[in-house]
Amino acid sequence: MGYVQQEEWNTHYAQERRFRSLGDAERALLAEHVPAPGDGGRALEVGCGLGELAVHLASTGYTVDAVDWADSALDHARAASPAGVRWLRLDVEQDDLALLEENTYDLITLRLAYAFLGDRTRVMHDLGRRLREDGAIVVITPLAANTPSEKRDIALDEDEIGLLSAGWEQVRRFDADGLAVVILRSPRLNQIAVAEKHKPAAHAVTGACAVVTDANGRVLLGRSISRMWELPGGRTEGSEPFEQTAVRELAEETGLIADPVDAHVLSMLWDDNHGISRLTAVVRVTAHSGTLACREADKFTRWEWHPLHTLAHLDQIFAPSAQALDAVWPGVFPGLPPVHAYPHAIAHPRVDGEPAQAVRLRQDMTARLFAGAWAPSNEVRAALRAVPRHRFTPESPLTRAYDDDLAVITRRDDEGQATSSVSAAWLQADMIERLRLKPGMTVCEVGSGGYNAELLAHVLGPDGRVVSVDIDPYVIARTHRFTAEAGSGRVTALLGDGHLGAPGHVPAAGFGGCVVTHNCWDIAPAWREQLAEGRYLVVPLEIHGYTRAITFQKHGDVLHARGFTFCGFVRDLGSASRTTPVADLRGGELQLRFEDGDQADVSGIEDALRGPRHEVPTGVTVAPQESFETLQLYLATTVPGFCRLALDRARDTAIAAVPRGANAPAVLSDGSLAYLTHVPVTDTATSEKGRAEFIAHAYGVNGPRLAEQLATAVRSWHRHVRAHGYPELTVFPAGTADRDLPTGHVLDKPHSRLVFAWNDEGS
Repeated sequence: MGYVQQEEWNTHYAQERRFRSLGDAERALLAEHVPAPGDGGRALEVGCGLGELAVHLASTGYTVDAVDWADSALDHARAASPAGVRWLRLDVEQDDLALLEENTYDLITLRLAYAFLGDRTRVMHDLGRRLREDGAIVVITPLAANTPSEKRDIALDEDEIGLLSAGWEQVRRFDADGLAVVILRSPRLNQIAVAEKHKPAAHAVTGACAVVTDANGRVLLGRSISRMWELPGGRTEGSEPFEQTAVRELAEETGLIADPVDAHVLSMLWDDNHGISRLTAVVRVTAHSGTLACREADKFTRWEWHPLHTLAHLDQIFAPSAQALDAVWPGVFPGLPPVHAYPHAIAHPRVDGEPAQAVRLRQDMTARLFAGAWAPSNEVRAALRAVPRHRFTPESPLTRAYDDDLAVITRRDDEGQATSSVSAAWLQADMIERLRLKPGMTVCEVGSGGYNAELLAHVLGPDGRVVSVDIDPYVIARTHRFTAEAGSGRVTALLGDGHLGAPGHVPAAGFGGCVVTHNCWDIAPAWREQLAEGRYLVVPLEIHGYTRAITFQKHGDVLHARGFTFCGFVRDLGSASRTTPVADLRGGELQLRFEDGDQADVSGIEDALRGPRHEVPTGVTVAPQESFETLQLYLATTVPGFCRLALDRARDTAIAAVPRGANAPAVLSDGSLAYLTHVPVTDTATSEKGRAEFIAHAYGVNGPRLAEQLATAVRSWHRHVRAHGYPELTVFPAGTADRDLPTGHVLDKPHSRLVFAWNDEGS
C-alpha cells in the first residue's frame, strides 16, 4: 500500500475504502483469550480506522479508547456513536500520550496496524507501560508468506514477528483465517543480552559507530540480520578519518546525510574479539538531514529511533554499539563488560531534541514547585522550565525524571548503597534560592552530576560560571557528557576531593556562593575560606545524625545560620567521610549509634535491658503529619550523653517499643539507658484523633532519672521552642577559645565549633 503520510490515510478513508473485516475466527480468539474482566475492563484500540474492532470490544463489555491519526476515519466512526467507545485523534508514534494513562488498560489491540509503525520497538514499550498487571497486547497482522509482493509493506515476516515478541515474557500465537494473532503479556525489563557476531576478518578491526539522535532526543539503532540492534557504522577504508567513516556508513546504511564537520570523535574503545584487537571510534553526529530508509537490506531489516531509558530493555545489542552508547550517555546500560576507553578532551556542540511530553512534564513540575513555595523567584523558575532534567538522568523514564519529590539514584556501591543521585527537584530549587545568587557570579558546587550545576548556570546568566567538584571519576564523566549534550557551556567539572573546595578556580574575591550536595559531618575550612565575604554556603550538615540543609552567611571567620531545611543526601565519600561508632546490644537487635564524638561506655547496659522498663509520659503530643524536626535537634544539642537507638526490625522482640522508623533519641549514663518514642493517644476522653504522645522509656538503676531528664527536655521544647523554630546557630573555626564563643550549647567537630542558641536560653 505504501501509505506514510497522514493525507494518504485521510484520502483512503474519505473514499470509503476499507480493510479486511473482522472475522469470526478473530472474534472467537479474542473471546477465548482476552475476554472482558468481570468489572468490564478497559481496552485501547490503536489504529482503529473505521472502528469495527472498537465497536466489537465495546459490545463484549470493555470500555474502549479508540485512536487513529486519520480524521476522516474518526469522523466516520463517531457517526455511529456506540456506547462505551471514546474516539481520540492521536499519532501514537509522534504525539504526547498524556491522554493514555499508565497502568490503565486490560487490553490493547493493533489490528492490521503494527506493520505501518516506524519505531515499532519504542511504541510497543510505551504501550506496554499502559497495561495493567495482567493485561495483554493483541497484534493481528497479515503474514508476508501469504501476501502479494506489491503489498509486502502491510505484512510481517517471521523475523519481524520475532522482533515483536522479543520484549515479552509470555507470547502466544494463533492463526485466524491466514492472519497471525499474537498475544503478548508481561513486558520483559532489564534483560538485555550483549551479543557478538562471528569472528571478524583481520582487516576489520578498526571502525566507527555513528551516534545520531532525532528531534525528540531518541537514538537511531538498526535491527541487523543477526537479530541484534546496532548503531550505524562500520570499518574504516584506508586512511579515512573516523568522522568520515561515520558519516559515510550513516548514509550508506540509513540514507541520512551528515557533514563531517558535524561529526565529533568522543572516545576510542578497545576490546578483544576472538583474539583480534578491535578499535572503535565513538562519533557523535550533531546534525543530519535526509529521509530514514533501510538502504542495505543484506545487513539490516529496519531502523528505529529509541528513547534512551528504553535501551536497557532491548533484547540483544551488538557489544561495540552498547559500549559506544554508554560512552555518550554513561549509565544507560547497567553492568556492561569492561572495555578500554580513551576519551577525547575535545567537546562537541550542544545537541537539542526532546519529546513534547518532556516539555509538558517540566512545566508541570515547575508549577508544582512554585505552588509549594520552593521556587518563589522568577530566576529559579525560569531555570527549572529551561533545563531538561531528563537529559541528566537518561536511564530514567520521563515521569520519574520529572517527579519533583523523587531523588533519582544514578550510582550505587557494591553493597547497593546509593553514592550519587540527582536530588529531588524541590530540594534543589530550595537550596539554589537560599544562595541568593546574582548574575555573573562564579559558584562552587561540591558533589556533581550535571543537572543542579546547569540550574545554577541558568540562574547566573551568560556571564556566570559554575565549578562542580566530585571525587568519583564516573560521576565526573557523566557530568562532562551530559553538560556537553544538553548544557550551557558554563559548567566546569573537576575530579577532586570536594572537602578541599576548588583550588585554582576561585575568583579573586571568592566564590559568589557554595552549595554542597552530599551529607557532611563537618564544615570544611576550604568552603568558608573560598567563599566571598557576606555570601552564602548551603550545606546538608549532620548533627548527631539528623541532616538539615543549613544556609550560612560568611562574616569573617564565622558562619551565621540563615535557614534550615529538613533533608537527606548520599553520604560523603571524600577525605572527611566518617564511620559512625556503634555498639550492638542483645545480639544486634538494638544498636546505639554515636553520630558525634566517640563511643561512650556501654558496660552494664546489657544487664539493664534484662530488668524492668520504666516509662514517663511527657504530656506533649503531635498531630498526624506534624513535623517535630526541631525537637530532634533540640534534644541532640542540649541533653548530655545524647546518642541514638536503632532497631533491627527483623529481630524485634518489642523490648524497646521503638515506633516505625526504628530510630529514637537516647541518652546513656552510668550503665542505664533512656530513649524517646511517640505512641498514639487513644485511651483518654480528651485525646484528639490521630495524635501521638512522646513517652520516655528507660532501663537500669538510673533509668528513671534519665527518663525524667528526657521528658523535661521535651516539655521545655514544647513551652519555649516549638512555636519559634530553629535556633540561632553560629559556626567558628576549630581552636576558637571558649571565651570567644557566644552563649549557647557547643558541639565540637574536627574543623568547627557549632554554637546553638535556642529560644529557651535564660528562660
